[in-house]
Amino acid sequence: MQIVGIGMDIVEIERIARAVERNQRFVEKVFTNAEIDHCMGKRNCYQHLAARFAAKEAVAKAIGRSLPWKDVEVVNGHRGRPEARISGEALRAANGCRVLITMSHSKNYATATAILVKEDENCHG
Repeated sequence: MQIVGIGMDIVEIERIARAVERNQRFVEKVFTNAEIDHCMGKRNCYQHLAARFAAKEAVAKAIGRSLPWKDVEVVNGHRGRPEARISGEALRAANGCRVLITMSHSKNYATATAILVKEDENCHG
């Protein structure tokens, strides 16, 4: 396995909360329906939205370019571990590489790191 790209992002949870409260279209523009359903069902939905926002930014940085928001979807995989499902332009830009993510949050901040890895000859990163 070879690391092809790495990205990291940190976001203030309050900033995401203000964006959501000011404009519901922000949520619909940035997050998939599954992400919205998952986050809005949580006690502190803004922490979860902020972590996913940071993950989307981190994936774009790891790939090395801006991406459509919904082309990166954060889902809970095996044992609840976050996974990035990429599609569309993000999938093409990843050039066959795999995207690994991790997320964390405190009371005030959410952070995420993404690593683009080449696992076999199909990755052209």
